[in-house]
Amino acid sequence: MKLSSVFTRGVVTAPPTAPLGAVAALMFQHNVGAVVIEEDRRPVGIVTDRDLAEALGFNGQPIETPAQKVMTRHVLAIPEDTDVFAATQYMRKRQVRRLPVVDAADHLVGIVTLDDLLGLLGREFANLAESIHDEVRVREPSLPRTGEPHDLRSAR
Repeated sequence: MKLSSVFTRGVVTAPPTAPLGAVAALMFQHNVGAVVIEEDRRPVGIVTDRDLAEALGFNGQPIETPAQKVMTRHVLAIPEDTDVFAATQYMRKRQVRRLPVVDAADHLVGIVTLDDLLGLLGREFANLAESIHDEVRVREPSLPRTGEPHDLRSAR
């Protein structure tokens, strides 16, 4: 399965000169934990909620501080035609929770998060479990359907 079927296309972005206060407002308005910093449609950095907490809270930076001063530079990005398994391996090896997704011209087209991939895998595990349950029920028709109440004592 290709990553293009999983990632979020409506990625929240800001320019490198955006003040941290504006970046925080974007996160709040869009209910996201990261804003991709882009120039010429290419990701050049990322600011996470943790980066903001550290910069504004711990380090006492003013809210007018430009994003480029606190963003993670050399942002890791992944091609949109990558398969899901490769994306999970890439995220694990690089210990990141979010990856900007780029097209063949390295233009930003979306973002994939660990939550996106966990949601997909959770749905796939549920499908597998249902398939196994259906197969067992075919072999043992007396078993109750999924979700139906049953008394295990009567199955003895």
